Amino acid sequence: MLGAIAGDIIGSAYEFTRQKRYDFEMVPPGSRFTDDTVMTLAVAHWLCLYIEEDHPEEKLIETMQKYGREYPFAGYGSSFNSWLWSENPQPYNSWGNGAAMRVSPVGLYARTLDDALDLAKRTAEVSHNHPAGITGAQAVAASVWMAIHGHSKDEIRDYIQCRFNYDLTRTVDEIRPAYQWDESCQGSVPESIICFLEGKDFEDVVRLAVSLGGDADTMACIAGSIAACIYPIPEWIGKKCVEVLPAQLLSESLHFEKFSSFARFLDRLPYIYGD
Repeated sequence: MLGAIAGDIIGSAYEFTRQKRYDFEMVPPGSRFTDDTVMTLAVAHWLCLYIEEDHPEEKLIETMQKYGREYPFAGYGSSFNSWLWSENPQPYNSWGNGAAMRVSPVGLYARTLDDALDLAKRTAEVSHNHPAGITGAQAVAASVWMAIHGHSKDEIRDYIQCRFNYDLTRTVDEIRPAYQWDESCQGSVPESIICFLEGKDFEDVVRLAVSLGGDADTMACIAGSIAACIYPIPEWIGKKCVEVLPAQLLSESLHFEKFSSFARFLDRLPYIYGD
């Protein structure tokens, strides 16, 4: 999840600049956390807090609205902003990548791939209930789950292509020249996953995502969330991001990282010590 936040912050300065260069300045002055970070942490909070209640959707809505209202200037889209402030929020059939940008905690938390797919669907459909919005969230959650559980990039590529019908055979260099800003799941999630598949380390993955010249903060958030499952986040990037995050959001992110890591350790106990 820290990879998602770092990607968001790195991409924030280039969200509307159509950045096509790979060697851009990382975390320049003015870099900030955006709605990607706020909603990612809202989902993480919901996962941690409502285990005994089997993660009711109404609590997710309540948590997302609470976080969104506490950070009202994070850059929400107009439809989602209306949803945040509604007294009776309803899904609005969105295929936007807002469902995919916030879902990475699900992949870290879920015990099985099926659990990840189910939880991802539930986190998406409270607002982004269009099939493409749900698919985007599930594809990201599945990629995170598979990466954190030791699946190879080839295995991740094959599963995502077969399960979600995304074309992951393209290269970043093939995509970049004609690629334009696209906030849809179907036009940004496959490209973000390709950046992870092609990247050689965390920084490389995020640079590739930003260099496509699209919805840079969200694409770097998605790509970074998967990359951090197998690559360490460089210390200097971590320090820069800590400087940007408010203490409350930093504390929430660290709490979830510890929580999800401990949960995965408990899941491994039967294999370590026997049933």
